[in-house]
Amino acid sequence: MLDVTNLFCQRGERVLFANVSFSLATGGCLHVRGSNGSGKTSLLRLLVGLAPLENNETGNAPAAIHWRGRSLRDSAMREELIYLGHHAAVNGDLTALENLQFANAQDGVPLASRDALAALQRMGLGGREDLPVRVLSAGQRRRVLLARLLTKRAALWVLDEAFTALDVAAVKLLGELLDEHLSAGGLAVLTSHQALPVVNVQVLEL
Repeated sequence: MLDVTNLFCQRGERVLFANVSFSLATGGCLHVRGSNGSGKTSLLRLLVGLAPLENNETGNAPAAIHWRGRSLRDSAMREELIYLGHHAAVNGDLTALENLQFANAQDGVPLASRDALAALQRMGLGGREDLPVRVLSAGQRRRVLLARLLTKRAALWVLDEAFTALDVAAVKLLGELLDEHLSAGGLAVLTSHQALPVVNVQVLEL
């Protein structure tokens, strides 16, 4: 379903990575690992179209990303993925409920209040749905962001340091969500400095 060929990234005179290729079939999960500054976030940004593809000038085939046989850069293909960055991109002046509904509206998928509330409840935020996000802890703000995984229903999850700021219970919960997603035929690409609490994971070292 996801085929990546010859990804290349250079910052200034420094090559972060070159000739990165991998494939993920139904239910596949890729764990991208590496030291700080190795290019993990840059790789994810290339995957989701937030950075232009670069080509290695060594005669290799051009860099390419295909989803279901078509370019992932096709706008229709982007509807099937969700990207959650390293920082909890939530609006502190909005409530948890409003943040979730606003994010879905941005994706063009209106979200009923009952579905948003159910997602926040699943993420352990019951009773905090109507609080401004600025009063929540860093871990709770991360849970608000992760609730989008339950509302967008994307086939491909691209998650950058998804376990950051999460407590033990939340790490376990995210592991359960990943297992459910992969078991249902979804795919996931994640960066993390810790082992993933899921089975059958491919590892890509940068």
